[in-house]
Amino acid sequence: MSEDKLGIGSQVRHTHFGEGVIVEVNLGTYTVWFKNRGEKDIPHADERLTVAELVEDEVNRITLEEVKFALKDVLESYSDISPDIEGLGNKWVGGTMSLQPANENLKAKEIPIEAFFHKIVMTRDRLRVMEQKINASKGLNDEEKVALQQYITRIYGSLTTFNVLFDSPDGHFKGTGS
Repeated sequence: MSEDKLGIGSQVRHTHFGEGVIVEVNLGTYTVWFKNRGEKDIPHADERLTVAELVEDEVNRITLEEVKFALKDVLESYSDISPDIEGLGNKWVGGTMSLQPANENLKAKEIPIEAFFHKIVMTRDRLRVMEQKINASKGLNDEEKVALQQYITRIYGSLTTFNVLFDSPDGHFKGTGS
């Protein structure tokens, strides 16, 4: 099937299902009513579908790629999901991290460095959210907030080992010594 968008009422032929009429146009499929087979969802790009009589689609539809782009933008802007390699030092991109057990009978584990880096970034982001929630909590007094903040600072300190992964010092973890 070509990239042309068929409209409702277009008459089509499918090599497997026979003759039919488009009754609904969806994001990635046409719902086609076939004489002997009933309704079937057929992908827009299905090469087995040919046009017998075209009815142009009058609706300006959004493409699947546009939906994916918009969804990705929303998730990155309004959630704790961030691009996997944003901030990752160039020397690490495409690399792997190897974990070799001391016991030679056990298999080594390799992890894409981007996946590991993403976990570290998500830990940092969640710690920041936790910090904000502690500060905004009305159920904690100032002494309790300070005590919890000190624990978070110590966690950041424990994570400074991973600063080597970051391209810019802006993304570095800072503990009590920084």
